[in-house]
Amino acid sequence: MNPICAAVFSVSLLFVAPAFAEIPGNAIKVGVLTDMSGPFSDQVGKGSVAAAELAAEDFAKESRGLTVQILSADHQNKPDVGLSIARHWIDEDGVVAIVDLPNSGIALAVANLMREKHRTTLASSSLTSDLTGKACAPTTVQWVTDTFVQGNSTVQALAQRDLKSWYFLVVDYALGQALERDASAALSASGGTVLGAVRSPLGTIDFSSPLISAQSSGASVLALASTGADMINAIKQAGEFGVTPQMTVAPLFIQLSDVQALGLAIAKGLQFVEAFYWDLNDKTRAWSQRFAAKMDGRMPTEDHAGTYSATLAYLRAVRDANTVEGEKVVKQMEAAPIDDELFGKVGIRHDGRAVHDVYLFEVKSPAESKAPYDDYKLVATIPGEKAFRSLDAGGCPFDAWQ
Repeated sequence: MNPICAAVFSVSLLFVAPAFAEIPGNAIKVGVLTDMSGPFSDQVGKGSVAAAELAAEDFAKESRGLTVQILSADHQNKPDVGLSIARHWIDEDGVVAIVDLPNSGIALAVANLMREKHRTTLASSSLTSDLTGKACAPTTVQWVTDTFVQGNSTVQALAQRDLKSWYFLVVDYALGQALERDASAALSASGGTVLGAVRSPLGTIDFSSPLISAQSSGASVLALASTGADMINAIKQAGEFGVTPQMTVAPLFIQLSDVQALGLAIAKGLQFVEAFYWDLNDKTRAWSQRFAAKMDGRMPTEDHAGTYSATLAYLRAVRDANTVEGEKVVKQMEAAPIDDELFGKVGIRHDGRAVHDVYLFEVKSPAESKAPYDDYKLVATIPGEKAFRSLDAGGCPFDAWQ
């Protein structure tokens, strides 16, 4: 299948409304650039497409005559493929925003292209904090979480248990490098130490050698600067090699789909930071049931929730700003706090960071779980202003935008 033409979804109202002069054809085309077949496909993939479609459906009720098309494609975790799709979408298909973008390397490349084209990047599944730091752009909004939040919050949670000596297993591309960097900085600031690190390419299956090195290091924490299939394999093999009795496993970016893949018998007791859980409150439960109806009963990950919320906020901003010019749309998104049904009160900062509360969760044991997907228990709520890096600390070159 041609990845550029993987899917198109359209929603429109049935009545004629006044034209939006700055929106060609009164139509907004949003591309979901995702991983359909690789190590992140359960976290994002078809679920991210379904989430964007739900956003389009909900926007149709308030669109004032605008129509929305959702396109989707598989970037195959290859930056050249991702850039090619993005360029074709913009130049040939009239796409005005790209959302999801798992794989931080691809997200950074696409965000740079979107800045050049004056279109909008909605990095709802991209983790590197560089997107709101040295690589920030006036056309980028980063939703859900980032490597600073994941690293800093995990360090603080484990420091309370006096677990301050870490050994890193790092997936060797932009995501893993940023997770290691941001967690190491937080660890140093808290008085902890890094006793070693091993870097492995994306898609590594055998972690025996890195795990043996971690065991011999004497570290109290095995920090996994990875996600998806790489992280799942590392956690399973840590148990098989007898690492877990002597080291606390700290997954720096784990999601519901990963816990499901591990199973509660293996994942029980893991503590981690996420910005969304389907069973958090009445609003998250109601939306998640709608998502599950489109996904054969599967509950959403935080990435799926982020794709929905970022897409809906973007569509409303286009409508209100009466333009698809990326800089103006992002300014409209920044203009006032967003009352989001999945993430609560959300503020978009000038560096493009969406700020909202995040949560420390712990995986339930099989005995504690009462139903499918009843996997988490809430340990603590971390206010957004404490969770996210401060506006002046990321190195975003604001002056270059003015």
